[in-house]
Amino acid sequence: MSRVNIFTENLPEASQPILAQIKEVFGTTPNMFKVVANSPAALESMWGSFGALGGGVLGPKLGEQIAVAIANRNLCEYCLAAHTVLGKNAGVSEKDISEAQVGRSTDAKTAAALSFVLKVVSDRAQITADNVRALHDVGFTDGEVVEIMAHIALNLFTNYINVALEVPVDFPAVALLPVA
Repeated sequence: MSRVNIFTENLPEASQPILAQIKEVFGTTPNMFKVVANSPAALESMWGSFGALGGGVLGPKLGEQIAVAIANRNLCEYCLAAHTVLGKNAGVSEKDISEAQVGRSTDAKTAAALSFVLKVVSDRAQITADNVRALHDVGFTDGEVVEIMAHIALNLFTNYINVALEVPVDFPAVALLPVA
């Protein structure tokens, strides 16, 4: 059971139009958004970030691979389940989603991004110039590096909401995998 209210009715008026957009996109309103609706400002921030990054240059496949890697690292069963579904909807194979969970990919550029992401998350952004250079070496631009950082920030936000507030998972469960 969630540690805060999961709105099904009587939600803050300012959250209602955003939740209507979310329901239109998903066909339902996932529990995470119902919880975040407790704060219209937080809901607007989260939904706006999803929209902005969804239209970013990294594309939905890499975005979802980043999300499952961070979710697995942070033991966020909610985000792992949600982004596994979203990743498959974006065209990421089941094998590639599973590999991304533990920061691996057969694609060198994706592998570099996932390695970087997990380094940033594990080391709380205490990275080196060499870590960023590794992204440049496989073809990421400075803008793409910044966009990767934005994906990290959004996924940390959603992971922390779901883990700390014990949001009930309403997507098909996915097993967490041990990270090397």
